[in-house]
Amino acid sequence: MDPRLAAIVRNFTVCGDPVETVSIDTGHINSTFCVTCASDGGTHRYTLQKINKYVFKQPEQVMVNICAVTEFLRRKIEAAGGDPARETLTVVPARDGKSFFVDEDGEYWRMYLFIDGARTYDTVVDPQHLYHAGAAFGRFQTQLADFPIATLYETIPNFHNTPKRFADFFAGVEADVCGRAAKAGPEIAVLKKFAPLADFLTEKQAGGLLPLRVTHNDTKYNNIMIDETTGLGLCVIDLDTVMPGLAAYDYGDAIRFAASTAAEDETDLSRVSLDMDLFQRFTAGFVGAIDGFLSDKEIELLPYGALLMTLEVGSRFLLDYLEGDKYFRIHRPEHNLERARTQLTLALDMERRFGEMNDFVRKCR
Repeated sequence: MDPRLAAIVRNFTVCGDPVETVSIDTGHINSTFCVTCASDGGTHRYTLQKINKYVFKQPEQVMVNICAVTEFLRRKIEAAGGDPARETLTVVPARDGKSFFVDEDGEYWRMYLFIDGARTYDTVVDPQHLYHAGAAFGRFQTQLADFPIATLYETIPNFHNTPKRFADFFAGVEADVCGRAAKAGPEIAVLKKFAPLADFLTEKQAGGLLPLRVTHNDTKYNNIMIDETTGLGLCVIDLDTVMPGLAAYDYGDAIRFAASTAAEDETDLSRVSLDMDLFQRFTAGFVGAIDGFLSDKEIELLPYGALLMTLEVGSRFLLDYLEGDKYFRIHRPEHNLERARTQLTLALDMERRFGEMNDFVRKCR
């Protein structure tokens, strides 16, 4: 195995010596590896990650949040008779007792116990999984209902401040630092069309209609581990952006990712639309799991979260393309432009089907 990774692994309190690392290529931000260590007692697997310092300027604050939230969840799961080793992430401490290790290059690394018998999916292979994923995200919010929200760091300021995201995007269009705006004319036009909607939810929050909750803020379908035996949504992962937020944004990000008929970077836009069956399955699972935790107004406005998150993520992909692909990892030229086109095509289909979305959410209340 890579000797440099092996040296990093040895700085954590693992069982045995590292013998294998396998890169896990899902996700746009952090570098992730599955590590196998061997000892006389057998083999043990761990998840090793390098935290992206360009995205997360204060990695230590990220880890403070993660440790606090996972310990809180652990107590809730134990009280309910569950298995916290499988139902929430377990941070493996470094040998100096910290929740992270800093290498000689100043890079931050963290480690979790690997959860066996479960996996993530980038696309929906079993529609019933989506109901259980919705239930898992709804349960996650409900379990954290009494978490001391004021103790959480804002790991990415204004992460889901949609009006600011739109303002930043249009400033990027105006600057056009890489001379790429000409290639994105139709996409820019779509975002201009929807710009008056950008502050819809934040205005409701400012007016006291939508409270801040402890939210995940990156509820993509591949951030739920699905139990390989039962098909249930087992564990919510990728907790870097757990911080105060709106429930509608968590719900909405999950819908825009999992209820799409195509992958996030599909290049054939004729294949991109909202799958109403998947939308209904996730919604039923999510609303069913919150068990009276969210207000009627929060539930009523969930479809706006889906539309706004799709637009927001589309604007972020497109802004990163305009600024030279600094934030999201890309695997080919114009990858972020392709991602943006997919999101905006999906947003337009949501606009066409918004009445159907609202009708079904009302039925779930």
